[in-house]
Parts: sequence; C-alpha cells; structure tokens
Amino acid sequence: MFKRAVAVAAMVCAVASPVWAGPAGDITRTALYAGTLDEGRTALAPLAEAGDAEAQFGLGFIGFVDALGGLSRAFYRHGGTAPDGGPMLARLIGGDAGGPAGQPANPNPEPLDYAGFRQIVETLIQQLDASGATLRQAAATGDFVLPIDLAQLRLDLDGDGTAGPDEAIGGLIGLALQDATAPGDLDVPVEVTIGFDRADAVWLAGYSTIVAAQADFLLAHDFSEFFNAVFHRFFPKAGLPMAGFAGQGGQMVMDPESDRGIADAIAAVHTLNWPVADAERLAGVRERLKRVLALSRQNWDLILAETDDDRELVPNPRQTGIVPEARVSEAMVAAWRETLDTADAILDGTLLIPHWRFQQGFDLKAYFETATRTDLVMILTGHGALPFLRDGPIADASSFDAANRVFGDNLLGYAFWFN
Repeated sequence: MFKRAVAVAAMVCAVASPVWAGPAGDITRTALYAGTLDEGRTALAPLAEAGDAEAQFGLGFIGFVDALGGLSRAFYRHGGTAPDGGPMLARLIGGDAGGPAGQPANPNPEPLDYAGFRQIVETLIQQLDASGATLRQAAATGDFVLPIDLAQLRLDLDGDGTAGPDEAIGGLIGLALQDATAPGDLDVPVEVTIGFDRADAVWLAGYSTIVAAQADFLLAHDFSEFFNAVFHRFFPKAGLPMAGFAGQGGQMVMDPESDRGIADAIAAVHTLNWPVADAERLAGVRERLKRVLALSRQNWDLILAETDDDRELVPNPRQTGIVPEARVSEAMVAAWRETLDTADAILDGTLLIPHWRFQQGFDLKAYFETATRTDLVMILTGHGALPFLRDGPIADASSFDAANRVFGDNLLGYAFWFN
C-alpha cells in the first residue's frame, strides 16, 4: 500500500496555502523550468553572497540538479544505456527510451576508457560537494519556503546546449509510471510541487553526500579489470574491449543473447576484486556516511520545529506531506533517531556486523581505515573478512527492533524517504 501511494500520490501536489517567494525564488524557478542553469547561477550569486538564504538554497539546488544532468550528458556522450532498467532510467543515462532495449540514443558515441570514466565520477563528486556545501549554508540561518514544481524541471540530457520539452522531469516521471502502473490506472496530472524550506536544504545536502560517498567508494579502488570486462553492457558502442564481439559466437546454454548476459554476469563477479588505490579516500567514505547521519539528525530537528503546513517533502507528525497516505508519527521519528544511533555505532566499530561464518563480528570502521583490497566474494565466504574480525557486541534483529516494529515491511521505503 505504501509503495503504491508513493508511485501515484507523489505525483499530485498537496493542497496548501500560497507562499510568496522572494526574487531569488523567481530566479531559481525560471532557471530550472527553462533549463538555463548557468544564467540562474549568475543571477543568484550576488544575492547568495549577501546572505540571502533563499538564494543560497537556489544555488545549491541548481548545483545538485546540474550535477545529475552533467552525469546524464556524459553518459549520452559515450552512448550509455540501461539494459532492463526501464524507460526513465534509460533516458536519464543517455539511452533510447522508446527504442530497442540496450541501444544508445546517441547515434555517434565517443570512445570511453577507464581513465575517462573515473574523470566522469570525479566531476560528479566535485559538483555534489559544492552543491552540498551551499545547501548547508542555506540551512544555517534565515528562513524561507520556495515552491518548486519538480515536474517542470528541464535538464539538458544530451548536451546539445538546450533543455527541450522532451527533457522535462515530468515526461521522465511519466515514463516511470508506465512501468509502475497498469495502462489506464493513473488519471492524474504529473505535478509535484514541494515547498522547499531549511529542513529540505539539509535533506538534499544529505542526499548529495550519500551519492558522493558511493562515488568516492568506487574511486578509492582500482576497478579497471571490472570496467574492461563488464562496462560494454552499459556503453555498447564506446570502443570497450568486449564491445566489438556483440552478435558474434554461438549458443552455449540458452540463446546467444542470454548466454552473453550470463557470461558477463560471471565476469562481473570474478572481477569484483578491487585493490584499494586511495586509502585516504576509502577512509573518507566512512566520514561521509557519518556526515549523512548527522545531517539526518539536523534535518529532523528542523522538521519538528516547523509550525506551518505547506507542501512538505518530509512532514512532522502535525503536518501533511506531498504523499498524504504516508503519515509520519512520533513513534516513527523516535524509531528513526534510534536507528541513526545504531548506524553510528556500526560506523564507529563499537557495534559489529554479523558474519554468517564466524562468532566474531566484522568491524566496519577497521575495514574503511585499513583495507587494502575489496574482494566481495572472499569477504562473504569468509577468508576476506578475517582481517576485520574481532570480539565485541554484534548487531542483530534487536538492534533495529524499534524500526522494524514501527515501519515493518515499509522500512526501506521510509529510509529512502527520510534520508
């Protein structure tokens, strides 16, 4: 029921009193709706420097959107695809949403190599860090409510210098709903207007940090063998080592295409054995994750202090969010805060992760700070976990008892929402 509510009700704006944003709000919306992000940044910069919190939020929000748009443009440039990922994901990473599965939308992709892919990820991290810092600055002082209809946002996904009507988020949401609902099952306009405020600035800064942490984890390793063996699945025409052999060969088990997919999956598992190339960056991933937890606490402090009720992204128990069916209770807030404490203990190594093969627990802090290699298969089977085993309290179901009791089967959905 909750998943269905998110898929459908999130498309409709919650009814609320009008809120009048200042000049910075108008500049932000104009830039986002027209896809003129550079112009928006130029106009907002002097207002932000003068201490306008709304302008600071606008800069941070535009930076976050442009970071994701830049990733899409990079994937389009190299003919990125999303095999079996659905039309929305395919469009976001440069694929042809309406064409054959796994085909790039770019008719002339540029070559891509391991160094080039690392640079794409590095750029993403730098942009997310910059936008996150600006968003945290917006939340530090002042107050604002800036209504933005997410469905009207436009991104230049193909790098042609313009953000056309077919590059609006509303159209991408419509593509997602083709998979989420049965034909004729959804008869509502695609509109998602959120009254972004200080709490949402922190929420978005948290998501910037989550994405950057994952990207940093990747770049902390040398995953070149994995890239060369597997990434032709995502960039089939970018000149990768295995890309030129599509359609060649015979049948091994099922049909040729299925056999190639199975072979690539085996290659992925076999090459998921990455030497740590940057130990400082790997240790920094843990610090990023702890920052996410701290931002979540700050977010809830701000949410709980709110007295208005205006198109809330994440409401407090007295408010109504943009998904009316998904209510937030005081018990949920308390359980979430307790879950944050548990996650902090795991990251600090004072609470260990259970391993199916050992009575000792896995010290996640020791892994981030001392690992020289990440071999997922060997860690899961036991030998790779040996350097990080130690005695101490081990997390079990009771460690997350409050969250399981309050959220039940919807825990992951609420975790994604609450950030």
